[in-house]
Amino acid sequence: MGAKSMPAAAVYFTDMRTRQGANLLQKTQRLFQAAGFSECIRPNDLVAVKLHWGEVGNLAYLAPPLVRAVVDQVKECGGKPFLTDSNTLYRGGRRNAVDNILTAFHNGFSPETVGAPIIVADGIRGMDYVSVPGRGSHFQSLKICSAIHHADSLIVLSHVKGHLLHGFGGALKNLGMGCASPAGKQAMHSDLRPRVKKSACVGCGTCVRYCPTGAVQMGEDRRAFIRQALCIGCGECTAVCPADAIPIRWKAEEKVVQEKTAEYALAALEGKKGRCGFLNFLTHISPDCDCFGWNDAAIAPDIGILASRDPVAIDEASARLVNQAPGLPNSKLKDIHARDKIRAVTGVNWEPILEYGQRIGLGSRRYRQIPLK
Repeated sequence: MGAKSMPAAAVYFTDMRTRQGANLLQKTQRLFQAAGFSECIRPNDLVAVKLHWGEVGNLAYLAPPLVRAVVDQVKECGGKPFLTDSNTLYRGGRRNAVDNILTAFHNGFSPETVGAPIIVADGIRGMDYVSVPGRGSHFQSLKICSAIHHADSLIVLSHVKGHLLHGFGGALKNLGMGCASPAGKQAMHSDLRPRVKKSACVGCGTCVRYCPTGAVQMGEDRRAFIRQALCIGCGECTAVCPADAIPIRWKAEEKVVQEKTAEYALAALEGKKGRCGFLNFLTHISPDCDCFGWNDAAIAPDIGILASRDPVAIDEASARLVNQAPGLPNSKLKDIHARDKIRAVTGVNWEPILEYGQRIGLGSRRYRQIPLK
C-alpha cells in the first residue's frame, strides 16, 4: 500500500503548558484516555510498560512520576502492569538483570515509586527470548525478549532524543532495539561474524556452552576460537562472554540498521494487534541516547507529549515537531536555524526507519495531529 493510500493515523498532542487541574501527570493520563489505550487492555491482562530507565549519570530519561501516571491508568483498566527493559549489548550498568534492576532503582524506579514491579525482559543474562518469524527482507527469525512476547498488552513510553545510528530515538527505536535480546541487538548492528580477542579470553567456556551451532570451540591453549564456516552471526557468544573477549562488531550501514530495527519492532508486536499504545515525551531533547552515562544540553526546548496507537505516525510527528522547534544555543546543535535539526546534530538521515516501517506494515507516516488541552 502506497503512502498516499494509507489512512492518516491519529496522533494526540499536548504541550507543556499547565494549570490548576491540568498538570503534566494529569495531561499524560488524558492522552492515555484520548488515544484509546483503555481499549488495548482487558481485565487481568499482564501489561508490559516498556521504557528506558537510563544509565547512572544520565538525567534526561523519563521522570518516574510520569511513568507512575501511566501505571495508574493501566490499573484502572483492570490490567496488571510491570515496568520492563532489556539487557544491553555494550558494557555499562544494564548488561545483566542484577545490574539493570539496580540501575533502575538508582534512577528512581522501584515498585514503591512507580507502583509496579520491574522485570528485565530477557532474563538474567539476556538469554530469555522467543524466536519470532521474520516478515521483512533482513531476518528469517528474530529474538524478542520473552517478557515482551508473552505479555498480553504493551504500552511503550519513549523519551525522544538524538541517536548516532537512527538519527533520533523514539517509539520505533525503543520498540525494535529495546525489545531484542543482546544477540538480537548484535544482529541489528552488524552482519560481520564475531572473532575472539585471544588476549582477553579467560578460557571459561561460557561461549562454547551457548553457541547454537558448535562454531565456538576451545583450543589447545584453553582459549576460545570461532570456526567461521559454522558461525551464523547470532551474537550469543558476544552477549554471554563475561570477559568481553568477543567484541561487539558495530560496523553496519545506518540505513540497514534502521531497517533491521523496524523489523524487530514489528516482531515485538507479534500477537498484539490492537493491544499496544505509544507515548512519546518531547522533553529535554538531548543529542544522544539515554544509554550514555551523561546527557548533553537539549538541542530544542521542551515541546510536549504525544500519544498514538501507531508507532510510525507518532515518530513521524515527533521528528517534525523537533525540526519545527527553535534550536537552542550553547548546545551540540551548531546551526540553530537548521531546517532538519536532527540531521544537523547527528549527521544521520532519520527517515529510512519510517519509510521501511510503513512498507512492512508497522504503521503510516500520514497522521492527523489532534490537540488536547
